[in-house]
Amino acid sequence: MNKKTVRDVDVKGKRVLVRVDFNVPLADGVVTDDTRIREALPTIRYLLEQGATVILASHLGRPKNRVVDSLRMDPVARHLSRLLDYPVTKLDDCVGPEVEAAVRAARPGDLLLLENTRFHAEEEANDPAFAAQLASLADLFVNDAFGSAHRAHASTEGVAHYLPAVAGFLMEKELTYLGRALTSPERPFVAILGGAKISDKIGVITNLLSRVDRLLIGGGMANTFLKAEGYEVGDSLVEDASLAEARALREQAGDRLLLPVDVVIADRFDADAFSQVVAVGRVPAGWRILDIGPRTLELFQERLAGARTVFWNGPMGVFEFPKFAQGTDALARMLAALPGATTIIGGGDSVAAVQRTGLAEKMSHISTGGGASLEFLEGKTLPGVAVLLDK
Repeated sequence: MNKKTVRDVDVKGKRVLVRVDFNVPLADGVVTDDTRIREALPTIRYLLEQGATVILASHLGRPKNRVVDSLRMDPVARHLSRLLDYPVTKLDDCVGPEVEAAVRAARPGDLLLLENTRFHAEEEANDPAFAAQLASLADLFVNDAFGSAHRAHASTEGVAHYLPAVAGFLMEKELTYLGRALTSPERPFVAILGGAKISDKIGVITNLLSRVDRLLIGGGMANTFLKAEGYEVGDSLVEDASLAEARALREQAGDRLLLPVDVVIADRFDADAFSQVVAVGRVPAGWRILDIGPRTLELFQERLAGARTVFWNGPMGVFEFPKFAQGTDALARMLAALPGATTIIGGGDSVAAVQRTGLAEKMSHISTGGGASLEFLEGKTLPGVAVLLDK
């Protein structure tokens, strides 16, 4: 990674604005999954230990540019304080005179959390005046929010035009693992892509095809590939507008791209639907594909044998329904058992799958940014990374 990090700058006695990704799920005012908060702790602890005044900024949910009480950062502040065993001062806004006064009164070693940045329309608009207000709170900007780095917002990109900007430890880890997979992976390099839509991942597939040794496709997006090859898919989810692109990608990839050879089908989209395993092309009218089949899993295991680098993004089926989560869960177990391989889980539902199976600690790296990791692997420039100082 060629970007400066917090290790490369003197933070003692400085006010440091840290963009974290505390966009975590809440239920009844309680954080239900604190993965993203925990991943930010090394950077926060380091800055506090080095004698900085730490000012955290994050969005939470989609308040649509207005104050939504259920999306205030108070539950996050309480949870963070418990994790750190350290006092966290939660402010009632992220800009304005009261915030400025609180920051002026803070001392080295103090930890402040600003209110939800998306309560202001200027945040997502990347308004320069709003970014300047945020930047005026600090002497240095640290971006540790990889999950938001693909957004050019005021708190992710705009502030870096007014302050020296470096990466936090989580950002560094994300860029190191994903960057190595793109530029210098240990081979064989296998990518596994699933999820509902091929249209969301055409750019990723195109970029990865020039880099991977094998590409395994599952989930709803496989249906579009199968239909493009002439297979009958019944009432399965298909993106008809992407059939031509699916054919072109298949032709480009040749035998490096592996599609399911059997599937689990259901008579309706329901957790308790009647199901059966059929070969691809044998899907009756009115039925739909909801998971990959056992023979496909065997083939996937064969293609994964000996892999040294694996990137996985997207479930293999409708894993929210236990009956149709077998393919996704089995794949997680396969990756966890790969000897000596670097396994990278690319955010979103894939992370939920490995966490549910209790295998998260068996993976080399679990990305905190689903959309950001995909855009990075697509070869796109991430605005929140581009503005950071080069080494």
